[in-house]
Amino acid sequence: MNEYGESHQNPVNKGLHWVCVPAIVLSLLALLWAIPVPAVFEQWPLVNWATLMVLATLIFYVRLGLPFVVGMLALAALCFWLIILYENHAPWPLWLAALVVFVVAWIGQFIGHHVEGKKPSFFKDLQFLLVGPAWLMGFVFRRLGIAFK
Repeated sequence: MNEYGESHQNPVNKGLHWVCVPAIVLSLLALLWAIPVPAVFEQWPLVNWATLMVLATLIFYVRLGLPFVVGMLALAALCFWLIILYENHAPWPLWLAALVVFVVAWIGQFIGHHVEGKKPSFFKDLQFLLVGPAWLMGFVFRRLGIAFK
């Protein structure tokens, strides 16, 4: 996470990350949620591509420690609640809204890195796509006095 933080020093870039990283996580999960699942899984509404992605990424967060696993599960639960809420009340298809948010949030990320003057970390290593949410969560943990490695 220290290496990730090196390319996120500028306050504008940091601010954009606080908005864009959660938006990217939410929109990516929403896009995955919108992909139809095989018929065998249709009887379980919470078994879908988004929940499978969360389970797969938890393997990465286990390496960072239990607080990150719990934090990412809480974030995923919030995202899933927002996705279900959106599906039940929105006039546009979930995939369309998620795609718009995804694109706008990535534009925000690249603007932030342009201001920072450094390339996004994931250009060096794709694992940094998973570090971004954890990096922000680390700030929250420190603010709440939650110890992590």
